[in-house]
Amino acid sequence: MLGGGTLVAVNVYASATEGSSDQQTGQTAQVLSAPTVYCPDVGSRLTTVPDAARADVDDELARLDQQIAAAYQQLKEQAAAIQQDPGAADGTILAPLKEKRSESLQRIADAIGRAGERPQGLDDLAACTLRSSDQGGGQSASPQDSGAPSQSASASASAGAGTGSGGQGGNGPVAADYADITTVQPDAATPAERSGGSTGTFSSSCGVNENGLFNSDNVIVAPGVSNGAHHFHDYIGNQSNNAFASDDDLAKADTSCADRGDKSTYYWPVLRLQNGKQERDADKPGGGTEGNAGQIVTAKQVTLTFEGNPTSKVTEMPRLLRIITGDAKSFVNGPANANASWSCTGFEDRQLKDKYPLCPKGSDVVRTFRFQSCWDGRNIDSANHRTHVAFEAADGSCPAGFEAIPQLVQRIVYAVDAPSLADGGRTVPLFAVDSFPEQLHKPVTDHGDFINVFDEDLMRKMVDCINSGRTCGAGAGEQPPSQSAEPDPSESATPQDPPSDTASPVTEPSDTGAPAETGNAEPSEPATEPSEPATEPSEPAAEPTATENGSGSTGLPHVYTSASPKKSSGTGGVISKPTDRPETQAPADAQSPAGAAPAGQETPPGTAPQTEPQAVQGDLAETGAHLWPAVFGGLLLAAGFVLLWRTRWRSS
Repeated sequence: MLGGGTLVAVNVYASATEGSSDQQTGQTAQVLSAPTVYCPDVGSRLTTVPDAARADVDDELARLDQQIAAAYQQLKEQAAAIQQDPGAADGTILAPLKEKRSESLQRIADAIGRAGERPQGLDDLAACTLRSSDQGGGQSASPQDSGAPSQSASASASAGAGTGSGGQGGNGPVAADYADITTVQPDAATPAERSGGSTGTFSSSCGVNENGLFNSDNVIVAPGVSNGAHHFHDYIGNQSNNAFASDDDLAKADTSCADRGDKSTYYWPVLRLQNGKQERDADKPGGGTEGNAGQIVTAKQVTLTFEGNPTSKVTEMPRLLRIITGDAKSFVNGPANANASWSCTGFEDRQLKDKYPLCPKGSDVVRTFRFQSCWDGRNIDSANHRTHVAFEAADGSCPAGFEAIPQLVQRIVYAVDAPSLADGGRTVPLFAVDSFPEQLHKPVTDHGDFINVFDEDLMRKMVDCINSGRTCGAGAGEQPPSQSAEPDPSESATPQDPPSDTASPVTEPSDTGAPAETGNAEPSEPATEPSEPATEPSEPAAEPTATENGSGSTGLPHVYTSASPKKSSGTGGVISKPTDRPETQAPADAQSPAGAAPAGQETPPGTAPQTEPQAVQGDLAETGAHLWPAVFGGLLLAAGFVLLWRTRWRSS
């Protein structure tokens, strides 16, 4: 009786509390991952800045990003207290942040005022607020301004990797950030080219960053500032990519491109598996200390294609033209400048803007950037890095005063498995791009950067090739085949099928910068090898000591240590509304949330991904399957009563 009773009590208690630790962890993670710091983006409001003020303005813009990152770290550290008293954040986080931002904004206004007309209205951008992860979208609550998914904060915060729902870094991604690509409706057909258009393509082959060139700088947005991006970038092409690279450094640099005439720099946020791996940036700014954690994934294939214009011939890009596509802060800014899209091989007629794709077995994740293809004819950069270029209209025409240039299309393929959302990525890890801490690794924040360092002769050849309707370039043989055909359903499992015992390994860079080759599942569409191998740099990159400045240091090696940052031209200091930018173009309508079938269709049984993890909770109805020891204990207890009764009956 004692043994059976003890067994019953212990098993019931253990089963009932089995999910309580996970549940408590989920509640804590919800506090960590749901709220984020929203501050108006100052850089995008400055349409022009005098050349003499650019260095000071760039430094202050980088300092504003540091202030937000520090405030977000405070938010995580004080999560428990803020959960008890939400108003506590006003005094401990938001008020000090507003004071620091006001000082930086004052210095920006002073710098511009010394060189030109002092901007008005900067003080209105000082105040910040806290927002839950189902909010976003700049300063307006209107649907067109919202860059956040429609799921509630509690639902979004309830799924993640590792120990909680906020992802390995405690700030995303969540299950609601993913969607089954098989439930997404195909995109509308692209309009046919008109007479007089340019139908050729030119491709460059620059590798997949096999040598592991990473840093958390951004020489376009924050020149001369270490860790100006607050997240890590992959670099291919130009090998002199860091915040301190001058125009001269870029022109003299080595390149990973097969055609030595292409020294352009191509970079984008790294993709990571949230699998607990400690990368070399695990305890560095831009990496683990800012919520960017896990294994960096080396792309399986990268194609760089320059396309024409459907209505006109294209003109040459000016040397050192800088283009940024997408918005790294679009989760809080709103999606007006969001421009990356996600899909799967075999399904590329279906593109996701605000979700990561869940690809069927045998299909790889595809990440695509289509850069702006209209140029103002004068400037290689602008104060907000946007107004000197623009997107073509729906009919292919450029805005008044702009001319068509070759459009860069970057297609990046990753051999990563669909994560196991049902257990929060424990079985198969979640994947996500690096982001600013407060952006919560949302896919809508994805972005790409490009600096044109083509030789002038090669640029002329590119334009002639495109305008004459030919296919040219060192990477022409790498272009993907038609993506309209889907994998055979009989041979492709859905993303929710149980994974194998081990997730597909990926190539990862070693500490020395050389990639360590590992096995991978045989892909359904093998990457085509480059027509000629990328030439290795003539000498290894130097590893200088970390450079200290007002922003701190990443503590990671840079290729070059010192150079004066490039300063763009500008005249005057004007603040514009986000809608005043000529290139502003809202992305396609958001696709169906994870697990939802397209309108008018039923979700195939067993294929729709769950939007929340099916974690075990603490009540007996959900843990009954684990109570068999208690049943056995109950039988022992009953047998003991019977034995006791029979013994007493015989003795009487």
